[in-house]
Amino acid sequence: MGKLRIAVLTGAGVSAESGLGTYRDNGGLWDNYDPMEVASIDGWYRNRKLVLDFYNMQRARLKDVLPNDAHRMIASLEDRADVSVITQNVDNLHERAGSTKVIHLHGEVTKVRPESGVYDDSFSEREVFDIGYEDVNLGDKAPNGSQLRPHIVFFGEAVPKLEKAVEEVEKADIVLIVGTSLQVYPAASLYRYARPDARIYIIDPADVPLREPRIVHIKDVATSGMRKFLEELSK
Repeated sequence: MGKLRIAVLTGAGVSAESGLGTYRDNGGLWDNYDPMEVASIDGWYRNRKLVLDFYNMQRARLKDVLPNDAHRMIASLEDRADVSVITQNVDNLHERAGSTKVIHLHGEVTKVRPESGVYDDSFSEREVFDIGYEDVNLGDKAPNGSQLRPHIVFFGEAVPKLEKAVEEVEKADIVLIVGTSLQVYPAASLYRYARPDARIYIIDPADVPLREPRIVHIKDVATSGMRKFLEELSK
C-alpha cells in the first residue's frame, strides 16, 4: 500500500487565530472595503493606487503575524502522508509553518508581477517574484516596462491553479477542509472531486451545509479542531 494522500483545503479561518481578520464574517475586511473597488480587475483599472495601497496594507499586517498551531499541525501531516495544501488564503503562513506543497488558488500577497506579460497568456510564473513585505507604488515598473500589480486573482479573473487543485483532490484518500465557509466558488466545489471512497472531514465552528454521510464535521475552530483530527487519524 502506498503512502496516504491528504488534500487539505483551507480558508481564512485557519489564519484567523494568528490575528489575520477574515473577509466575509462580521467585522471582516469586506465590512470596511468594497471588494469590487480593491479586489476586482475592474477596480484595478479604475484606481490602481487604491488597490496597491490596499495590498500594501495587507503585506504590512502579515509581516507581524506568525503561523498558529493549526498551520503547524497541517504541516506536521507530512510526517505521515503525502500532503497537498490547497488554500484560498493569500498569506504565506502555511509555508512559514513548514508545509512544502501549497497551491494558492487566489494568489500570494507577498508576490507581484507585471500588469501585462506572459502570465496573462500562459499563467507562467517566470515574471512573478517575491517582494516580501515591501510596498508597491504607482510607477513601480516590472523589467518588461509595465506597472507592477499584486500577484492576486482578482474578482473577474480566471483561477489558473484550479485544475491542479482538482487533480490533488481526485488523488486524495482524505480530504480535510479547515477554516473555509465554502461560500467562495469555484474553491467551494473542490471537495466534490473527491473519490467515492475518500474520507472527508470539515473543521468549522459553525453549522455547515454538507449532508453527505461520509463527511465528518468537527465543530470547532481550526487549532482545537486540528488536534481532534490528528487524534482521529491516529486511531
